[in-house]
Amino acid sequence: MNAFKRFLLLVVFLPLAVFAQEKQDPYKLLQEVATITFAQIKERQPEIKENPEVLKQIVETELLPYIDYKFAGAKVLGKYFKSTPKDRIPVYFEEFRKYLISTYAVALAQYDDQEVFFEPAKDFSKKKAVTVRALIREDGRPDIKIAFNVRKSRKTNEWKAFDMVAEGISMVSSKRSEFESILRQDGIDKVIELMKEKNNQSISLNKDEA
Repeated sequence: MNAFKRFLLLVVFLPLAVFAQEKQDPYKLLQEVATITFAQIKERQPEIKENPEVLKQIVETELLPYIDYKFAGAKVLGKYFKSTPKDRIPVYFEEFRKYLISTYAVALAQYDDQEVFFEPAKDFSKKKAVTVRALIREDGRPDIKIAFNVRKSRKTNEWKAFDMVAEGISMVSSKRSEFESILRQDGIDKVIELMKEKNNQSISLNKDEA
C-alpha cells in the first residue's frame, strides 16, 4: 500500500468525533464511533464485496452526521469563502459533503483490520477545541501518528470533527492548497465540477487501483 493509499485509510478517522449517545466527550466519542463503524464493515463484508458502493451508505449513516462539514468546507475555501457568490455556497457545501462521503468510502475500502490506539483523555472542560491523538498500527509497518481536530458547537455544545492531520498532512490544508489556484483562475464552479467528478467515480476494492 503506497503513501497515498495509506493516507486515504487515515482520512477515514477524521469524523470519529461524535457518538450519538455521548456528544459531550470528544475522547470517548472517537473510540465509540470507531468501534461501531468498523464493526459495521466487518458485518457487511458480503454486501460490500458484491457492491462496494455499500461503503458510501456506511459513511453517510455512521460518520457524516458527526462531521462539521460546513465548517471544514469553509476552511477549505479559506480567503475565497467571502468572495464566493452566496447562491453558490449551498451548492458547494452539498457537493463537499458528498465529496467527503466518497473520500471516506475509498479509505474504508482499504481497511485491513488495523489497530487504532487513542491517547488517554485530557481535561477539556474549559476548551472550545481540542486535538485528540492516536496511533494506527499495522503488522510490518511503523506506527502512524494521527491527530483529530474537533470543536464544540456554540449552539448544541456537541463536539464535531473538522480536520485530521496524518503524517504531518492536514486534510483541510491540503484541500485548500489543491483548490486555491482553481478558485483564483476559474472560480467556485470549477471546484464544484471537480468534486462532482470525484463523487461519481466507482469504488474499487482492489488496493492496487485505489
